[in-house]
Amino acid sequence: MESRTLPVPDGLDGERADAGISRMLGISRTVIADACDAGTVELDGVALKKSDKLRAGGLLTVSWTGQRELVIEATVVEDMVIIYNDDDLVVVDKPVGVAAHPATSWTGPTVLGGLAAAGFRISTSGAPERAGVVHRLDVGTSGAMVVAKSEIAYEKLKRAFHDREVQKIYHAVVQGQMDPLAGTIDAPVGRHPSSDWKFAVTNAGKHAVTHYETIEAFAGASLLEVHLETGRTHQIRVHMAAQRHPCVGDTLYGADPTLSAKLGLTRQWLHAHKLAFTHPTTGEWVEFESKHPPDLEHALDVLRTGFTRA
Repeated sequence: MESRTLPVPDGLDGERADAGISRMLGISRTVIADACDAGTVELDGVALKKSDKLRAGGLLTVSWTGQRELVIEATVVEDMVIIYNDDDLVVVDKPVGVAAHPATSWTGPTVLGGLAAAGFRISTSGAPERAGVVHRLDVGTSGAMVVAKSEIAYEKLKRAFHDREVQKIYHAVVQGQMDPLAGTIDAPVGRHPSSDWKFAVTNAGKHAVTHYETIEAFAGASLLEVHLETGRTHQIRVHMAAQRHPCVGDTLYGADPTLSAKLGLTRQWLHAHKLAFTHPTTGEWVEFESKHPPDLEHALDVLRTGFTRA
C-alpha cells in the first residue's frame, strides 16, 4: 500500500474527494474511490467519503493499493468499420458495446485494441492506455470517432476539440416532442450529487451547450439532429433528460422501459452521425458520416410503421 500526506491546494476547494485527489496524485479515480470506501482517505484526521468535498488548506492523508496496469490488448472488434484512413488519422465507425480505450472499470473490447489487432500504428501522444485518442464516445453510443496516428495530428486535433472547432453532429430519438421543435439547451453538466455513475444539470457543473432540431416526429417519440457546442460526459443524455425528453432506451436517465422493449432497444438511441474538422496536415475541411446501425434503424422502422404518426 502506498501513502501520501499533503495539503489541499486552493484550486481544489469544493471538489469531490475522488475527483480532486485523482487529479492531485495522477491516480485513477476508481482507485481513490476504493480507498475512500476502505476508510484510508482522511482530511484533518476525519475519514472522507468519495463524494465529500475537499477544503483548501486541509491536511490530506491518502493510502491506496496499486492500480491495475492498463494496457492496450490487440483484440479484433468484428463490427468496427474503418470510414477513413491516411498517414495522420483514422476514422472508425464504433459499434455499441466498445469503449474508446482501456479503463480500470472496463474489461471489454476497445477501439484502440481493435485498431491494434488490425495492424494500425497510432500516435504515442497522451497517456499510454489512451494514446492517439482525441475524443471519446460512451460504450453505449455508436458512431464516428477519430483517432490520431501521427504526433502532429494528435496535437492539432486535441486542440481543435478543445477550442470547439470540430463539428459534432449526433442523431437521437427522444421520448415525446420537443417544445420548441428546434432550440438550444444551455445548462451546466457535472457529476450527479448522489450517484457515481450519473451526471446531471447542476450549478457546480461545467458549461454545456446543446443545439437540436427535430427531423421526424412520431407518436411518443422524435428523431433529433443534435449539434454539440461543448463535449461534456453524457451531455446529450443529461440535457434531454433535464427537458423531460430522455433518449429512448436510456433507462439510466429515466427512459420508459416499456417503450424501449417495444422498439427492441437494449441501449440508448444515440448515434454519432457526423464529424467534420480541418485536416491537421492538409488544412482541408473534411467530413465523415456514420449510418445508423441495425438496432437503431429497426427502432426507427417500428416507430414509422407500428405507431400512428404524431
